Formats: sequence, structure tokens, C-alpha cells
Amino acid sequence: MPRELRKRKAPASEPAPAPPAKKKGPVAKVVAKVKEAVSGSPKAPNKSNGSTSASTVAVGDIIILEGFGGEIETNDAVKTTLKALVDESKGGVVLFTYPKASTPGCTTQACLFRDQYADLGSTGFSIYGLSKDSPKANTTFKDKQKLPYSLLCDPNATLISAIGLKKAPSGTTRGVFVVDKFGKVLASAPGSPAGTVEVVKKLVGSNRISTATKEDTAQADIAAEVADTAEKLDSNKIKPVAV
Repeated sequence: MPRELRKRKAPASEPAPAPPAKKKGPVAKVVAKVKEAVSGSPKAPNKSNGSTSASTVAVGDIIILEGFGGEIETNDAVKTTLKALVDESKGGVVLFTYPKASTPGCTTQACLFRDQYADLGSTGFSIYGLSKDSPKANTTFKDKQKLPYSLLCDPNATLISAIGLKKAPSGTTRGVFVVDKFGKVLASAPGSPAGTVEVVKKLVGSNRISTATKEDTAQADIAAEVADTAEKLDSNKIKPVAV
């Protein structure tokens, strides 16, 4: 009998290779470096609303003020939030944290901010003390030391945790946190009573607090315009005029 011939299955076609990544043109490469220099880092700023771990908040981050840190109250028992405080300020908010009202180290810290209040507040930033103390304890502290700023009460440490200054298991780390009107974190660090004041004084002295936002915005806008032009040049959508 003649042998039966069997047809073989055609081999499966291999998927078409992915197109090679488009190489940046020379102009785009230069612009990328300019944008990196303007931003200070090639990475995009971290955005946080305080719902993640406190360690994610760092200098240079842009925080989402809405809902950040939950609700707190002033020493006069008025409910408020960080967003409300920032909105009410001219330039942003300075928070210095302290473990317990009317104790020696906290008294020193509060009085140092009291004595520097006029200079530190000249930038348009509002200054507040922040602790887990009750409104009554903080009011007594404020009145006794004649503090010209309000003290914020955060008994559940929601805001203290969000800015990264909660001390395990249930305490508060002495420190300072500064945020501008756009939610940009300018300072976030633990420190001594004098050290927390010095952090803010350096920001004021270098004019970072009063001018950084406008300058950063202007530079970012320029970089974006240059980037758009560069992409058009590299893709030959427009051609440079010969001189």
C-alpha cells in the first residue's frame, strides 16, 4: 500500500519585534539636562496626602493638602486642618513639634520661637506649635510664656504622624516642618530646641521661603517651553531658519 503523507502544521509565526525606542535628538538631550538642573533631580516630586507612612514625606515633596494629617484644633478649641492654616497664611506654615507643654525643653523651644517670631514671620509664613497636649494644657502654656502664636492640639497624632514626627509608641519627636502655599515641603526634620529654630532661620536668611516658589515656577515654565520646541525640531516638524 502506498504510504499516507501527513501534512505538517505550519510553524507559528513569531510576533513582530517591538519598534526600537525613539532616540532623543541632540536638542532634546540638552533640554532634558536643563530640566533636570531646574528641578534639582531627575525624579518627579513625590506626592502624598498623608495616608501612607510618614517616612514618605521629605524636603522637596509636593503634598496634597486636602485631608493631609486629618483634623486638629487650636488651643482655643477651634477645629482646623493643615490646609485651612495654609490657606489662611500669606506664604505657608511653619510647624514646630514638642513632646509636652510646660516641660523644660519644650519651654525653651517655644520661647526661642517667641523671641524670633517677628523675624521669622516677616516672610509671610504663619508659625504654630504642635503637640498632643489638650487645649487646656496648651492654653496654660501659651499664656504663661506669653507666646504670640497659636498652639495646635493633635491628641491622636494624625498630623504629627503625617509629617513624620511621631515617636513610637505614642510620643512626639521634637522637630520642625515647613510647607509653602503650593504644598511644597521646605523643611522636615527632628532637632533640638535651638536646632528647630535654626532650620527656619536658615530658610529665611537664604530667602528660600519667600522666593523659591515663584522662581521654581518661572524656571519650570521656561524649561517646558524649550522642551516643546526641541521635540518639534528633533521630529522635523519645524525646521530652524538658516542664518
